[in-house]
Amino acid sequence: MPSELDERPYKLYRAGPRGLMSRLRGEEDLVAFSGPGGPGERRPGPGTGRRWRLPRRVRPLRILLAIIAFIVFWLALSTVLFMISSGQEEGLPPDAMAALHSGSSMLFSTDTVLIVGTDQRPRTGPGSKEPGSNYSDTGSRSDTIMLWRIGGGVSRRLSIPRDTAVDIPGHGMDKINAAYAIGGPALTIKTVERFTGVPINHMIIVNLAAFPPFINAIGGVDVKTGRVCSDISGGARNGGFSLYLSPGVHHLNGLQALVYARTRENKCNPHDNDLTRVQHQQQILNAIKAKLLSPGTFFHLPWAAWAAPKVLRTDMGGPTLMSLFIASELGGSAPVQVLKPTGGEVLPNGGDALTVTPQAVHAAVARLLNG
Repeated sequence: MPSELDERPYKLYRAGPRGLMSRLRGEEDLVAFSGPGGPGERRPGPGTGRRWRLPRRVRPLRILLAIIAFIVFWLALSTVLFMISSGQEEGLPPDAMAALHSGSSMLFSTDTVLIVGTDQRPRTGPGSKEPGSNYSDTGSRSDTIMLWRIGGGVSRRLSIPRDTAVDIPGHGMDKINAAYAIGGPALTIKTVERFTGVPINHMIIVNLAAFPPFINAIGGVDVKTGRVCSDISGGARNGGFSLYLSPGVHHLNGLQALVYARTRENKCNPHDNDLTRVQHQQQILNAIKAKLLSPGTFFHLPWAAWAAPKVLRTDMGGPTLMSLFIASELGGSAPVQVLKPTGGEVLPNGGDALTVTPQAVHAAVARLLNG
């Protein structure tokens, strides 16, 4: 007669493996049994008292690998969008391309980039109803002229006031911003090279219509300002722009950043002029760079990558632009340097212009090239 000790009162059935979500919720293995409690009753398996512990199969290494995979995917997506967007944009005219000197990889060596912002206005959107707007690139003048020495761990900039008197090749003495109106990008390149003696490798023409969407795509920028009371082209009530700021650090959206970069007449500070405006422009550039380095911008990268090439007309294709942006991150924040006038003169056409001695130009260029 079999002993009761030899009989097994229960038949145990272990449940199948649990899913990832069950493990993350801290659920333990359950054991099905048949016995006194009835067939199919489920009883907790061993370790029931341990709750909210990371399941053995969810290792920290797996979590780390998942995070790395997401970062790689996000960066790859942003790169693809940047390349596609840059390939859709209009480049420089052939004569401007011919005027440039060949450059090299800005990741390892230094090039000089000419940045120009014209007074051309968009046909729709912000600035489209600004009084006296010029909607064509032909005949536009360059409101912003800046040399950027960039690459190989270097990042330095020199802004040239638009009213500076220079010798425009083939046209005599005039304000430097007239070169764009007379001969477009090509003549601007030749004029800046003759004035500074610096060979130019690349050119960027800023599209003011696309500037605010790009700033918005990266979530705005933080800029420290003085007191600003600015009404451009009659102010917002008359189809222009208005910006009023108290002293301190401000988070500016795209339109506010554009107005700040264009402000030269400040009703709250009569001493502001064209020289302070170019300082504002360099502040905006440094603020953009700082924002691109911030952790929060990482989640905006695909949108920023798509919007960035639309701000620019340039000779640079997607890979070269990418090397420019990487070089700017490696080079650090560029100091604000403005070519300061040493006097004034009346031009042959009767206009007033700012003059700079050759010695002052040489000193400013030496700081640009050598630091």
